[in-house]
Amino acid sequence: MATDPGHRLDELIEQADPPFVKVMSCVFGIEDHETRAYLVLLDRPGSTVGELATALERDRSTVNRSLSTLCDRGLIERDRRLLEGGGYVYQYTALSLTEAKALLHDALDAWTATVHGVIDDFDGERDP
Repeated sequence: MATDPGHRLDELIEQADPPFVKVMSCVFGIEDHETRAYLVLLDRPGSTVGELATALERDRSTVNRSLSTLCDRGLIERDRRLLEGGGYVYQYTALSLTEAKALLHDALDAWTATVHGVIDDFDGERDP
């Protein structure tokens, strides 16, 4: 689900009190604009790409890519709704903030345990 937070850890270390958006982006390996899309979707469950694009003041293709990433990370769900005149539209709903925070804690704890293991296993030999 979450990717290695180390690739953006320097962004967090440089700030004494990083904002939630930076923490979430770092831990899940997503961009800040994707985190903002998640946060907007929290207040607008069942939104379509078009509705979110308007709310975020972004183009539809950018929002669509953000939603794909958020789906991949398990932070949002996509449901297909059939339209009366035929066809369908996708609607997106964010995982609750409580559930997302639990995932953040779990991902960060797992990464921290890995780093502690690297430290504990270091025997003084330098990597080539």
